[in-house]
Amino acid sequence: MSTNEHQTKPLSPADYDSATGLVRSARQVISPNYDDRPEGVAIEALIIHAISLPPGKYGGLHVEKFFCNQLGIDEHPYFSEIAGIRVSAHFFISRSGELVQFVPVHKRAWHAGVSHCMGRDAVNDFSIGIELEGCDDDGFEEVQYSTLAKLSGLLIAVIPSLSTEHIYGHEDIAPGRKTDPGPGFNWQEYRLALSNQDYQMAIK
Repeated sequence: MSTNEHQTKPLSPADYDSATGLVRSARQVISPNYDDRPEGVAIEALIIHAISLPPGKYGGLHVEKFFCNQLGIDEHPYFSEIAGIRVSAHFFISRSGELVQFVPVHKRAWHAGVSHCMGRDAVNDFSIGIELEGCDDDGFEEVQYSTLAKLSGLLIAVIPSLSTEHIYGHEDIAPGRKTDPGPGFNWQEYRLALSNQDYQMAIK
C-alpha cells in the first residue's frame, strides 16, 4: 500500500471488531508480549510513544521483530542491549502512515512500564499504547498524524470509557524515565486533526 493510500484510507466503527479487539484495516502482527487486563478494569487512556530501531533509523522490520521477540543481536550492536526486553504496544504507525496492530485492544500490552497516570499506577492495566516510528528530537510525518488521529477517533468512538481528555505521551506518565514522543511531536497538530468535524462525522 502506498503512502497516499495510508493517508486517505478512512476508518469507521465497522473497522473495529469488538469480539476480537482487532482493527480490521490494520496489518496484524500479533506479539506474544501481552496478557489479560485485570477483571473489571475499563480502558481509560491512550498513551502515545515513539520508537525507532536502531535509534534514529527508520524503515525495515526491526520494531516488529522487537515486539515479537525476534530481533537478531547480530543485526546491529544496539540490539544486544535490548535483546532480553519483552515489550509490545497495541499499535504501531510507520513513517509511511501504515497502521500495524500487535495486541488486541481488550488485552494488556506491555508498553508503559513503571508509570503513573490519572492518579493510578499500573498504567498498562487501563490504557492503549500507540507507537509512532520516530525520535524525540525529530519531527513526525503528516501522514502519521493523519493515521494517529483516525485511529484515536475510532477507538474513542467504539470504547465508551475513552475520551479526548485522557490522551498522554509516555513522557507524561513516566517523567524522568521516558522522554517520548518528545518535542518533535506536535500535540496541537494532532489534536486539531482529532477534533476535525468532518472526520468526527465520518466515524459516527
